[in-house]
Amino acid sequence: MKAFALIVVTAAFTAGPVADSPTGAVRGARYTAATIMQDPADSLYRAARESFNKGEFSRAAEIFERVVERYPNSSYQGNAMYFLAFSYYRIGGTEKMRSAIETLTRLKATHPNVAKGDAATLRTRICGELARQGDEACAAEVSASARSIERTTREIEKSAKAAEKAEKDAERASRSSSRSSSSGAPAGCPNENDEDDERVAALNALLQMDADRAVPILTKVLERRDACSVGLRRKAVFLLSQKRTPETADALLRIARNDPDAEVRQQAVFWLSQVPDERAVDMLQEILRSSKDEELQNKALFALSQHRSGRGSAILRDFATRTEASTELRGQAIFWLGQRASTENNEFLRGLYTRLTSDELKEKVLFSLSQRRGMGNEQWLMNIAVNDREDIELRKKALFWAGQSGAGLDAIIPLYSRISNREMKEQVIFVLSQRHNNTAAVDKLIDIAKNDKDPELRKKAIFWLGQSRDPRVQQFLVDLINR
Repeated sequence: MKAFALIVVTAAFTAGPVADSPTGAVRGARYTAATIMQDPADSLYRAARESFNKGEFSRAAEIFERVVERYPNSSYQGNAMYFLAFSYYRIGGTEKMRSAIETLTRLKATHPNVAKGDAATLRTRICGELARQGDEACAAEVSASARSIERTTREIEKSAKAAEKAEKDAERASRSSSRSSSSGAPAGCPNENDEDDERVAALNALLQMDADRAVPILTKVLERRDACSVGLRRKAVFLLSQKRTPETADALLRIARNDPDAEVRQQAVFWLSQVPDERAVDMLQEILRSSKDEELQNKALFALSQHRSGRGSAILRDFATRTEASTELRGQAIFWLGQRASTENNEFLRGLYTRLTSDELKEKVLFSLSQRRGMGNEQWLMNIAVNDREDIELRKKALFWAGQSGAGLDAIIPLYSRISNREMKEQVIFVLSQRHNNTAAVDKLIDIAKNDKDPELRKKAIFWLGQSRDPRVQQFLVDLINR
């Protein structure tokens, strides 16, 4: 699936500068090889960047300050000012952040091209933090950015309505084709990445400063249906999800039902897991019942597994039994049931195993039950492992997961002499090898390596003994070599 909005937005808020050129330039800066070679600030600037990249922000700020002060005509000047502001920001503290704002203000006046994109986003981010600390100038700047977003949204909404009316009047059959694309903005849209990052940073700052005002703006942004708003909506849905209010629940429900972009819908479903509202559970259940979009259903399964409602597990159990659902989705339901500690889920999965016809789903059950220790699942898995009527691969998997979930060696070691199937014996050897620091496990492997009548099994035991650092193993191998 595509990347979640959470990852996209978090990167926008926390990452360092993006799109560096080979010379370390911010977007908008262009240097030729000849210019760099002749630039007297080159070595100092590179040293500053090296400190910045190592996270030595105080040292980086000190060197960037020297570049800015000593070499006002350097081709690195604008770039150095940007990274100086970024270093101040990463050092933190009110005074350093104010110094960062002052530096970015000078950058805009002297190098307007560099001040766009990443630098504008950085300024909005810093101003948002200062506004929360009571800085009136930054609060006004954040509010102005919010008003600009509101105004742009209204203008686009008005234009979209006019275009829709014109399309209806002309009876154009293709009027909705561009608006319903799920693959992102059409080729005709300008590249809005920089602008989107800046707007998202402004919305985030406003959300932290004045949530009552920010949520309606976010809601309006998410109601946009112009094709070029797809990227912004994908980021905005995450921001909206961070405020747990009835209005948020309503908005996420609308987005999950109606947004024309598949990824925006999926993200809304994902964040419904955090909404403490039974209506969210109703909608997630409806998605599992009626949606044909497997990615959306997958998100619904996850959301149900995370929701506080007690109904989530019941819906997951019901879905796991649906033979008309895909094996992959049923496997996901089984997996999430295993992640929720519940006697009811535990008993359900054991019973489901006996009814399943798909070995792939049976493997999912084995794994899920192995995640729940202390509920008798280790012995249940061992029973599968010794059952001759089970598929050999499932028996091997059951034995492996029994070993991983803490089944005692007092149950595993005797199993070797009880079974006759070579594949199962090999699996016992492998499971014992995973306990290479356990004296009893090492003793049994040495016994197999010395005394088993099957040379292939002896070789397997010797191989795994070779991975152990037990001094007895070293002596055994030496004796074996010298025999």
